[in-house]
Amino acid sequence: MEPNATMTEIKNCIEKKQKKSRSSSNSNCSVRNRIMRLKCSVKNYDWGRIGAESGVARLYALNRGVEIMVDKPYAELWMGTHKNGPSFVSGLQEVVNGDEGEREGGGDCGLNLKSWIEQNPIVLGDKVLAKFGKDLPFLSKVLSVGRALSIQAHPDKELAEVLHKKQPHIYKDVSHKPEMTLAVTDFEALCGFISHEELKEVFQSVPEIGEVAGKACADKVLGISESDGEEKAKDALRSLFSEIMSASKDVISQAISRLKSRLSLKNEVTLHR
Repeated sequence: MEPNATMTEIKNCIEKKQKKSRSSSNSNCSVRNRIMRLKCSVKNYDWGRIGAESGVARLYALNRGVEIMVDKPYAELWMGTHKNGPSFVSGLQEVVNGDEGEREGGGDCGLNLKSWIEQNPIVLGDKVLAKFGKDLPFLSKVLSVGRALSIQAHPDKELAEVLHKKQPHIYKDVSHKPEMTLAVTDFEALCGFISHEELKEVFQSVPEIGEVAGKACADKVLGISESDGEEKAKDALRSLFSEIMSASKDVISQAISRLKSRLSLKNEVTLHR
């Protein structure tokens, strides 16, 4: 404000700033209170249920207005900002180089959700914004499981950051991916390992597992007793898991072949009795 400005000019200037502040506040409130319709991404992993049998397929068809491919697996519906399967805010256009257009890969979906959050970070709330920045810190998924999923091992937060820095083409982000599952229909999941006593019984009844793991590893597992400490038991289980998971395809195939032959022979003996 100029030193010789009149009181009227000063008053007008103050009122203009107050009006602008109220307008900004109302705009933020409006953004926070609106429900935005998202168009989501789908993943067709081969373990998903096939065609219309998949709940994910039915949700995706309703969400995107597309037809369900009857012979295609539909495994996961993604709702979030992950670059491998982003959601889009329906009805909004992305501005590219000053013109309205669509972000690459978006088609006619709308504005990329990540871009919309970057433009409206207030929707995250102060605490989330301060901790995670202008991005959604989680990815919501709907799963439709037709058969067993592959085994996954997630790193801790510190290791995730190191792996992303070293191999970003494999480890796409710095998240350690803690997961929470909510079953909306009947769902079976395995968590943890069986007891050591049960494991010993498996080794005795299915010797092929010991052959895959190797004699040294098998002896370590079978040698565990109740008097051994927890660390010794964990070490034996760790060795067993590592040996089995790192076994070659040929070793696994040969073990399965021997198992099938043994069970077939056992079945024949039983039938002839």
